[in-house]
Amino acid sequence: MVRRSKWDYFKAIYWRYRKTSHKIKSLILDEFCRVCGYRRKYAIRKLNGPPPEEKPKRAHRSRGFTYSAQVLSVLAAVWEAAGYPWSVRLKALLPVWMPWIRRRFHLTTPLEQQLLAISPRQIDRRLKPKKRQLKKRIYGRTKPGTLLKHHIPIRTDNWDVHEVGFVEIDLVSHSGNCAEGDFVYSLNVTDILSTWVETEAVMGKGRQGVVHAFDDMAQALPFPLRGMDSDNGSEFINAHLVAYCQQRDIQFTRGRPYKKDDNAHIEQKNWTHVRKLMGWERYDSRAALAALNDLYRHELRLMMNLFQPSVKLSRKVRVGSRLTRKYDAPQTPLDRLIASGQGDPAKIEELKQLREQVDPFDLAQVIERKLERIWELANHRQSPKARVPKRKGEDDLTQGEREALHALSDILGVPVLLKKPARATRRGR
Repeated sequence: MVRRSKWDYFKAIYWRYRKTSHKIKSLILDEFCRVCGYRRKYAIRKLNGPPPEEKPKRAHRSRGFTYSAQVLSVLAAVWEAAGYPWSVRLKALLPVWMPWIRRRFHLTTPLEQQLLAISPRQIDRRLKPKKRQLKKRIYGRTKPGTLLKHHIPIRTDNWDVHEVGFVEIDLVSHSGNCAEGDFVYSLNVTDILSTWVETEAVMGKGRQGVVHAFDDMAQALPFPLRGMDSDNGSEFINAHLVAYCQQRDIQFTRGRPYKKDDNAHIEQKNWTHVRKLMGWERYDSRAALAALNDLYRHELRLMMNLFQPSVKLSRKVRVGSRLTRKYDAPQTPLDRLIASGQGDPAKIEELKQLREQVDPFDLAQVIERKLERIWELANHRQSPKARVPKRKGEDDLTQGEREALHALSDILGVPVLLKKPARATRRGR
């Protein structure tokens, strides 16, 4: 019996119990204990106590809105300009972007305090409707190679490094639906300690082209290159890259075959820095190659390394069968590089001045314009297309016929069914 029912039953028998004889009281008391599950002494005290009175209902105090609509609109604008980071990273980038937020949105001091005080959990709640628009897809194609595989050691320890310059490297395919012929790949390099990322586009995955692009990125890094780890693809396991690393005293290791977790850092950057922006379209022209490199070497490099905080796994704690991962505080790659006290001082100082001068909102607008231009240069004939789902009665229709039929249904506003005519039989001719 619920509390409200017990209270109603107690009110119904209270006055009857007080006015009846001792013998009837004993019967009422037995029934009261049996129905409500009370002990006899407690029931006696309750029935001999003060009469039941309805307690006045407390007025429900609804909590007011802590964050104004203007603050939430500014938060959504920053989230969009920053490339839709998750709440913990968005919370960390707000102080970094605040000089430009203050200038662009003309924030008052109370509004600025609200924006800086919002928690990651509240950010998730407020941005939940917008997050449903994001889509996820799968990764692209590279094949393992065998040349010199046994001469390149497999990295068996984890990347618990305390020096910058130990990187992971990988290729991201822009082949669309067709892997034939030459098309563009994005070559990604990620530093383990600072999470610094450099990206360059190459035509095909020829060995000399990959080595040349890797050398360009090594010179652009604000720290010396000490070690490199790759997967087992033939674009990396070859004599050209081995000779390049030996000449420059770079430690060259590889992960285990078919174990993507061995290259978890670069696999994560493949999504955030390449696939999430470029999609799954096919790029196979020199103009697309030049446009991709123009974006990678300028605006995207500054946005991701100077203005985008990231988190790093600090340790794992096992309690019984459960493994809990603990992450450090979000920081930008530049801040991690400065905190390490390593790297090229001249390049670091130049990057610090760039962050003070470059407006991240303008940077985001330029990135968006260049992405639209890159999308126009894609080979859409060999790029993935959205599948139109089948409706009732459309089992025999082709994909193109279903698309035309659905478009006609949208125009007329009513469902249209179209079936292919049945093949004529000998009797019906």
